[in-house]
Amino acid sequence: MKTYVITGGTDGIGGAIARTYLDRGQEVVVVGRDTAKGEAWLETARRRDAASRAHFLRADLSLLSETGALLDTLRASFTKVDSLVLCARHFRTTRLVTAEGFENTFAHFYLSRFVLSHGLTGLLDSADAPVIVNVAGPGGAGKIHWNDLQLTRDYDGHTALTQGGRLNDLLGVSYADRRPGTKVRYVLFHPGTVSTGFSGEYTPDTQARIADIRRTAQPVEEAVLPIIRVLDSPPDSALSAFVRDTPLLPQGPAFSVEQARRLRLRTEGILADHATAMKSD
Repeated sequence: MKTYVITGGTDGIGGAIARTYLDRGQEVVVVGRDTAKGEAWLETARRRDAASRAHFLRADLSLLSETGALLDTLRASFTKVDSLVLCARHFRTTRLVTAEGFENTFAHFYLSRFVLSHGLTGLLDSADAPVIVNVAGPGGAGKIHWNDLQLTRDYDGHTALTQGGRLNDLLGVSYADRRPGTKVRYVLFHPGTVSTGFSGEYTPDTQARIADIRRTAQPVEEAVLPIIRVLDSPPDSALSAFVRDTPLLPQGPAFSVEQARRLRLRTEGILADHATAMKSD
C-alpha cells in the first residue's frame, strides 16, 4: 500500500486526487485548515468503507509553527511517504501579515512548500519510487522581488501569486541541485485553468471575473488526469515540469540554478531567524 500526503486535499484538485487514490486502496493523508471539510472527507471515506486508510490533519500552512507540527505528526505516524502533492493556495486581495510576522501568500504558498519538501525527504527516501508534485504553475512570467520578497511595498494579490509561482520553480531546482542522485522525483505542474473553488478573498470585480472563468475552465475531474499519470509513473529526471500534458523543459532564466541557490540560502536564513526568535520568546 502506498501513502499519499496531499495539501489542499479537502476539495478542488487536491480533493479529486485524494478520492482517486482512496478508491484505489491506498492510504491518503489530507491536509487542510477547515475542520468541517476535513470531517466531510473522513465521512466520504467511511461511506466507501475506507475509514482506516483516510486521514485528515488540520494545519494552517501560513504558520510555520503549524507546518512544523504537521511534519512532526507525519514523521511519528508513518514509516514512508510515496507521494507528496502540494496543492494548497489562497488568494488575498489585501496584504495580510501572519501572527508570526510573514506576508501570508509568501508563507502559505512558498515557505510551507519549502519546509514540507525538504522536511519529508526522509520519509520519501523510504519509498520505492517517491515523487513530489508541486502544483504551482511552472514557467510563469512573474517577477521575483529579491529586495522585497514579502512585498511590503506596492502589494498586489496577483503579484504575490505570480512571484510565488517563480519561487516554487526555484524550489524544485534547488531540491534537485541539493540532492544529486536522489531517487525523489520533483515535478512542477501547471494544471491550466480549472473550475475549482478559487480559495481566497476577492473584490467584487474580481469575483465577477472568476465567475466568467469558471464557465470556460476545465472541470476538476479532467484537470487531475495528467497529474495522476505523473504520480502513477514518475518521470526519470530528478526535476521535471509540465503544463497539463505537455512537458516543459526546466531550463532558462526561470529555472536558474544560481538563482535557486540564492533563494535557498535566503530561505534558510529566514527560517533560522524565525527559529531563533521563537526560542528567545
